[in-house]
Formats: sequence, structure tokens, C-alpha cells
Amino acid sequence: MSRRTALSLTAALALGAGLAVLPTQAQAATVVDTSAELSGALSSATAGTLIQVRGGTYYPTATLQSTANGTSSNPIYLQPYGSETVKIDGSSLPDGDWIFKLTADYWNVSGITFQNSPDSAVVCQSCTGTVWNNIKTINGGDSGFTLTGDGTVNNTVRNIDSYGHYDSANHGENADGIAVKYGSGTGNLITGARLYNNSDDGLDFWSFSSPVTVEHTWAFGNGVNRWSDSAFAGDGNGYKLGGDGEVVAHVVNNSAAWGNTGNGFTENSNRGAIVINRTTAYANGKWGYYFATGAARLGKNLAVSNGSGLVNKGSSVVSAGNNWDSGISTPAFRSTDATSTYNARQSNGALPVTTFLTTGSTTIGATMD
Repeated sequence: MSRRTALSLTAALALGAGLAVLPTQAQAATVVDTSAELSGALSSATAGTLIQVRGGTYYPTATLQSTANGTSSNPIYLQPYGSETVKIDGSSLPDGDWIFKLTADYWNVSGITFQNSPDSAVVCQSCTGTVWNNIKTINGGDSGFTLTGDGTVNNTVRNIDSYGHYDSANHGENADGIAVKYGSGTGNLITGARLYNNSDDGLDFWSFSSPVTVEHTWAFGNGVNRWSDSAFAGDGNGYKLGGDGEVVAHVVNNSAAWGNTGNGFTENSNRGAIVINRTTAYANGKWGYYFATGAARLGKNLAVSNGSGLVNKGSSVVSAGNNWDSGISTPAFRSTDATSTYNARQSNGALPVTTFLTTGSTTIGATMD
């Protein structure tokens, strides 16, 4: 099959049921079924282009990348053809390469798995207005998904699964589920993420100087030495919310961290007024919440069975309604069996339904949805 172009929205609709997104105007839809065609389509895209990838596993031999911009009203779309399953595998890439690098604005990428990258799987550099929906990054050689660079503005990462990442050269010290690092820009949102079994942290905001919002996200099982590395160096925090001297008020709402070898939630030297609201930290190796030096605002959070204790908080922290605060009781969990958290996502891409770490409380802890 060769690359084909359908010249109208009507034709695009006829390509198959289950399209996640379609252009808002009638325009060319490009269907590809080889790595070379995909590379060409990415680099030559223009505002409103719809790129549909036929089902199968693709093995590019060079990083797929684009600098083509969409617009806010007419983004560029990259998605599977209909309901077909698309995997892009980095096994044939040179050492140190990424699978997909985007240095562009207004793209919508959905429904694709990026796996076995020699380095980071997906990197969006100085991007504005991109939307990443229901993608997976799996078993890469550094962080799974990365936002980086100045001018990183109004990007949304929704319903991503990112797991199994390990950087062997650094003994697991750098490979996170999601990294928002070395940059700046407001309006960035991570929602519905599942970040687990990575060698370093679930989520890392090292040296990013603008607030990022996280919600309805799970980070678990990070920092465990699954690679039999005798010099293993992974930190294993669920949410690492700073570093490198940045002072910034990140926000985390209705999210959970469990089974990480480090802290559940940590400022990581960020002295900013980080907001942590209605989250749960359970059975992490160190502190449930580590905010010893900054000015965090901790409200309605629930910490249970963490190795070093519930919370380590400094004098500048505002703490209210948490189960370590006076007069606040600790509700019982309906379940501490995490098996269901690995289940397939719901049909709309949302996190799987679970009773794990739920309490029924309307005032404290993550709702786990």
C-alpha cells in the first residue's frame, strides 16, 4: 500500500469507524503504512493535516521529527487509521536517539504506542498548544515523555501510560515516566496519567521554572531495581516537584502515589508555594510527603504506611485538613490490593475503575478516578 491522500472531510470520515479526532475543516488526510512514509508526512505537514497510521509495528531507523506548525483553530493530527493498533518501536534506532521529537505548535497526537527507545521515547521541545491523548511510552532508555525548553506553553498530556523506562548508562538515575525539565512556560497540564515501574521517578519537574498542573494521576512502583543493576541509582519518588534552584508553585490535585522506593510527593528543594490537594500517599519507601524547606500548601491529603512517616514539613508549610493534622481522622481504605490499577483503561481513555485506596470520603484523599 502506498501513501494516499483523501481530499475532503467526507472522505476522511469514510476511512473507518473509531477516529479519535478529525480536522475541523475539509482537508487532506494522509494515510501511511511505512516508516519512510510516516517520516515524510510528519515533516511536510501543514496546518490542518490529518496523518493516519495503518495498524502494525514500525521500526524507524532515524528519529521521527517535525517542525511544522498547526494553528489553534487548525492543528495537525497524528493518530491511528480507524481503530487499528499502532506501535512505533525504537529497536532499530542508533544509540542515544529518541523515537519522536516535535519542535512545533498545535499538534494533536493520539492512540499511538512508542516503545523500546534507545533514549527518551517522545520529546516535545518548546511546544505550544499540543495535545497528547491516550498514548503509551514503554520500556525506553530514558524518560518516556518529555516536555522541555523555554516557550513550553499550554500543552496537555491526557491519559498517558508511561512505564518500564531505565537508563542503563546512568544506572537508572534519569529515566522517569514523565519529565517536564529544563524550560519554562505556563498552562501545561498532565491529567489521567499512569506512571509506573520506571527506574527513577514517576514524574519529574527538575529545573522547570513555571507552574505545571497535575490531576487524576497515579505514580507507583518507581525506583525498584527491576534490572539487576548492582550500581542502581534510581531515586524512586512518585512526584518530584522541583530541583536546580527553581522556586515555582506547581499544583497537584486528586492524585496518588504508592509503592515507590522514595517519597510519594516531594518538593525536591523547590521552595515555592507548591499546592498539594486531596492526594494519597501509601506504602512509599520514604516519606509520604516531603516538604521540609519550602512553602507548600498541603490540604486534605492522606498518608498511610509510608516508610519514614506521614509527612516531613518545614515551618513555612501551610497544612490543613490532612490526616497528620490535629483533629483529622484517617479513613479506612476499601482495598489495598492494587491489581485492578493495572487493568485496561475505560473506553473513554480514563483510568481503570478501582476500589484500591478509595475510602468514600468527600473531604480527604484521592478519589482514584
